[in-house]
Amino acid sequence: MPTVQRCLQSKPGNLVAVKSDDFVVDALQKMRDHRVRAVLVIDGDALTGIVTQGDCAIKVLLPGKDAKTTRVSEAMTANPMTVKPSDPLEACMGLMANRGFRHLPVLEGSRVVGVISVGDVVKDQVRRMGEQIGFLETYIRGHGA
Repeated sequence: MPTVQRCLQSKPGNLVAVKSDDFVVDALQKMRDHRVRAVLVIDGDALTGIVTQGDCAIKVLLPGKDAKTTRVSEAMTANPMTVKPSDPLEACMGLMANRGFRHLPVLEGSRVVGVISVGDVVKDQVRRMGEQIGFLETYIRGHGA
């Protein structure tokens, strides 16, 4: 059964993060620069939240706040649900679907080691389906005629 760790191994290893006292515009610039839709909020070595493009739009832009003067702490989701590297990817997929999350921070103990997105989970599913199809095609070819 595929795990979060295996999914993380197929991704670039750099964490994209901001601090809670950074400005929302800084978080948005990091999202743009790294082509991601969410960044972790890490203060010191501790995960304190996650902020998404949706958070910025709904909590900052729609109410008419200025992203250049609004702190990330005002837009982030504090104390987000997390997963461990050893967790099964299927459980994460269920959690994302049932709770409406698109991103899950990954912690090893209290240390942040990555983040998985719904896109990462879908890519892993597609890759595994391709492997299964290849196996079945080989099996059929070997046992046909």
